[in-house]
Amino acid sequence: MISTRPTESPLVAAHDRVYRTLRTRIMHGEIEPGMALTLRGIGREFNVSMTPARESVRRLVAEGALSLTSSGRVSTPELTSERIEELAALRALLEVELASRALPRAHIALIDRLQTINSAIADAVTARDAVGYIRTNLEFHRTLYLRAQAPAMLAMAETVWLQLGPTMRALYGRLRRTEPPHFHKLIIAALKAGDEPGLRLAVRSDVTQGLRMLTG
Repeated sequence: MISTRPTESPLVAAHDRVYRTLRTRIMHGEIEPGMALTLRGIGREFNVSMTPARESVRRLVAEGALSLTSSGRVSTPELTSERIEELAALRALLEVELASRALPRAHIALIDRLQTINSAIADAVTARDAVGYIRTNLEFHRTLYLRAQAPAMLAMAETVWLQLGPTMRALYGRLRRTEPPHFHKLIIAALKAGDEPGLRLAVRSDVTQGLRMLTG
């Protein structure tokens, strides 16, 4: 039997690979604020032509993960204090609601998983691994929010994380953490107790407190 399913063109596959890899790097703070990227450099690293490189950059600019100047310079954004405050407020709105919706579905296995991730965050802190810290921190939040079963809201939250990725890298250097985020323990405790007001407060504090240091 001959398959009638459309096959993905090599160009589309290459573009998707470049886009997803760059998106992950930016979200996890692997690229610092204000770092310039070139289409030629992207093409050389990923062994692709200019077209997939250009299309990947275009998508990331549209998502706010990269900035494009009138002269054509592409870089990770250097956020103003006002922009950081705006994104922190968005995190508070979206993530508090996601956590609240997740609470009724917060079974023991989820809580155990969050505690395991929090241990991995502690390991990253001990190793002074900024990228590992940001990656596992976002994993903690994403694991909880997936239980909300609100994919559109989660996608919006991830777009905010993407825009904040390089800035979170700068924040990590400012914080000089020696232990996992205090509010993660409060989030877990609230989930265990079924305490919605406590959960909302812990999530709001967790996603905004650190960012305030960058706007002070």
